Amino acid sequence: MDLEKVRDVAVAAAARAGEILYRNWGGIHNVEKKGTIDLVTESDVASEKAIIEVIRSAFPDHTILAEESGVTPGADPHEWIIDPLDGTTNYAHNLPEFTVSIAFAHEGEMAFGLILSPVVGELFCAMRGQGAELNGRPIRVSSTRTVRESLLVTGFPYDLESVISPLMQRLETFLLAAQGVRRLGSAALDLCYVACGRFDGFWEQNLHPWDTAAGWIIVQEAGGQVTDFSNGNYSIDKKEILATNSLIHQEMTELLNLP
Repeated sequence: MDLEKVRDVAVAAAARAGEILYRNWGGIHNVEKKGTIDLVTESDVASEKAIIEVIRSAFPDHTILAEESGVTPGADPHEWIIDPLDGTTNYAHNLPEFTVSIAFAHEGEMAFGLILSPVVGELFCAMRGQGAELNGRPIRVSSTRTVRESLLVTGFPYDLESVISPLMQRLETFLLAAQGVRRLGSAALDLCYVACGRFDGFWEQNLHPWDTAAGWIIVQEAGGQVTDFSNGNYSIDKKEILATNSLIHQEMTELLNLP
């Protein structure tokens, strides 16, 4: 598979989606609810449509998994995983922390990931075995060696009522153990910020494949480590994700699994 072509198509698709999101950002949105606090706007739909059109024009036989439209099966062992607007709640409230996330997998193995932050103008990319980049320049995870010296980031799932007790216990644990804990509202952005060393570690639960697919490979290619909370192998269908600079990974798994 020509991953250079994959990258070019993904960049073109993200650019078109980013233009849509940026143009509509700050305006009055038609906001609907998929759940109690799970929102979707007209920009989610328009962004996803634009991304799929660009991909379909180049790779008509590829499978596409997108947040709003679900799975479009293909006859090819290649799959695109798309989040047209990660951070919809931020977007609907005119906050700039939102992204476009596009990943590409071959036979179930993540091969390429791209995350665009349209307002900030930052494009994170990673190709399997070739490292990770921010706006064309190589990035690496931080060199922080302890949780005490770490700035961490987390997120709260939309179905938080079902996990509120362990969620709050873990949050309290890290608030007491770390230098600080942030919550941005975009898992894709959280993963990118771990990859470029702005954060040292990230944990969250009950995410979807499109939330983590691109960020997963970006963190790995930047030298980080991605597992579930118990240090098991990560896959995009898992309900837990822990991403770190690798140096604090064991310590974070121990803290995540305190009784």
